[in-house]
Amino acid sequence: MFYKIELKDHIRIPPNLFNLPLEEAVVKRIKTKYSGYISKDLGIVVDVPGVKEIGEGIIIAGDGASYYNVSFELLTFKPEMQEIVVGKIKDIAEFGAFINIGPIDGMIHISQTMDDFVSFSKDKALTGKETKRVLKVNDVCRARIIAVSFKDPLNPKLGLTMRQQGLGRLDWIKEDLEEKTGKKEEKEPRESKEKKK
Repeated sequence: MFYKIELKDHIRIPPNLFNLPLEEAVVKRIKTKYSGYISKDLGIVVDVPGVKEIGEGIIIAGDGASYYNVSFELLTFKPEMQEIVVGKIKDIAEFGAFINIGPIDGMIHISQTMDDFVSFSKDKALTGKETKRVLKVNDVCRARIIAVSFKDPLNPKLGLTMRQQGLGRLDWIKEDLEEKTGKKEEKEPRESKEKKK
């Protein structure tokens, strides 16, 4: 889930940034310090949307930089257990699929890709034995987060599943819904669409 978090920190402005307006220099240094920052508490820092307050600067003897007490906002992504996410399949291997969900990639084990016996093909696709559904690179899918690990703070791990109802490749979800309700989405004839324009 995405969060907007307010933080306070001492920001060091080196002399090579003194020519910039203070707020611009502060934002530049915050982005340098926090861009891509990952922690269990904050999640993954995506952006610095703004600075709230900049305190009075101080200079420490022997250091040519100035320091400011700054209150600022961070936009972060913190994966939550059982959260539903939408992403694009980035890669497929024998053991499963890697899905990009924005600031981080997750892994879907082959047994969690669909409710079927799944086989891997050399052209990097996963195919269901009974359903004949195929999962390929660049497919857009909906998945649920079932495992989150920050053991390696530089490389957090996400485990996902697509076996539950309402999950999987987006067109599979639509097919399942149509099958369940017995209704197929009617497409307007091309002529009537052109007349509306």
